[in-house]
Amino acid sequence: MAWSLNADRPIYSQIVERLETQIVSGQYKPGDKLPSVRELAAEAGVNPNTMQKAFADLERSGLIITQRTSGRTVTEDVAMIQQIQKSLATEQILSFFERMEELGYDKENTLKLMELISKEAK
Repeated sequence: MAWSLNADRPIYSQIVERLETQIVSGQYKPGDKLPSVRELAAEAGVNPNTMQKAFADLERSGLIITQRTSGRTVTEDVAMIQQIQKSLATEQILSFFERMEELGYDKENTLKLMELISKEAK
């Protein structure tokens, strides 16, 4: 089944974000071999050149490593993965606070509401 990708943003950057998320969430663990460009392109429903461009970005960041004879693997640098995870989480939190401000909530009231909802959800 093709991945859900938006036409309003570059496809390769959405692929990069998705693969980063899969790596930081543990779907792909440190040292895991990644599927080939063609396999992932077919799974995502995109051109292999687009997937290759996304892989090139991930390689430049150091998150994945190309090994000539065995394909691409996830870095074994756990600290790097954790730093990227923290960075992605920070982006999500800041975006959430911006959307809450658009609804008229400041950070203090947003946190109070989150705490209230968290207690009710138990």
